[in-house]
Amino acid sequence: MGISRRAFVATLAAPAVFGISAKARAAARVFKISHQFPASNGETGDFRDRMCRRFAAAVESKTNGEIKFEFYPSSSLVKTFSQFDALKRGALDFALVPTTYAGGLIPEMNLTFMPAIVTSYEQAYRWKSKPIGEELDSLLSANGVKLIAWLWESGGIASRDRQILAPSTLEGLKIRGGSREMDMMFKAGGAATQNMPSNEIYISLQTGSIGACATSSTSLVSFRIDELSKYLLAPGTRSFFFVFEPILISKQIFDGLPKEHRDAIVAAGEEQEEFGRKCSAEDDKILSEVYRKSGATVSLLDDTNLAPWQDLARASSWKDFAARSANCDRLLKLAEQA
Repeated sequence: MGISRRAFVATLAAPAVFGISAKARAAARVFKISHQFPASNGETGDFRDRMCRRFAAAVESKTNGEIKFEFYPSSSLVKTFSQFDALKRGALDFALVPTTYAGGLIPEMNLTFMPAIVTSYEQAYRWKSKPIGEELDSLLSANGVKLIAWLWESGGIASRDRQILAPSTLEGLKIRGGSREMDMMFKAGGAATQNMPSNEIYISLQTGSIGACATSSTSLVSFRIDELSKYLLAPGTRSFFFVFEPILISKQIFDGLPKEHRDAIVAAGEEQEEFGRKCSAEDDKILSEVYRKSGATVSLLDDTNLAPWQDLARASSWKDFAARSANCDRLLKLAEQA
């Protein structure tokens, strides 16, 4: 049977089309995104991993597949405390990481896990449009890292041996605070502190090296801390701590991208912020439910029992932070005004 002219032309054109497609696929740039939290399946599981995957899918869509991602949850690529330095050096592309982990390098970043400076989600997200948000963005940029998606998380204190409700219950307690400033507040209340990332809390509670921990609601659930806890102080109408855990990109990597790719990354990041805020607030409620089901005694923070924590924080960690430098003092004042 003879072949039609149209079919013949299509046959000749096919290899060229396939070749262009293969070339386009080969040209796709693959970025690595790291975090310390458990992997999800994309639909359920730790929302921070899901947020990273949603962000990656949005970037891939906006760039027509010219950018793709590989995911490294549970600190499987870079050690937890090394992620920020890896971003700064351009050795890591993206990470969702608490910015307080950069506090040793950038003391001002300790403000992003300062006890009782932020007490609600509304206040936390106001920072983005206030001078304090602009200052944090500039500080990160000056240190080789660009902020892509804002994420604030609230949290509580899980304990094996006693109910923690007021600072007066801290005396003699061994606790993981999560930041220099949290540790300072707990020490001012009579506790001893240990420094570790949240993915090491479970084993530390299990071995008895700590008796309590302060961390985000999502981590208190994802890392199954309820299995080792008899008491929980959870966010209620207020919380005495919020931790800033944004998606970050190495500025060295970002600056080397074409404008259309930079724009796609920025837009995709902003699109994920409402998802992160919603999931974090939902996990505050889930937290209390999970711990009650496990048999733990659950107490909630409100305006009344928040006040003693604010007083202790002002007299300890706030005072110390302000004294570290003129810039720290200035940023603390900006945060109080936000």
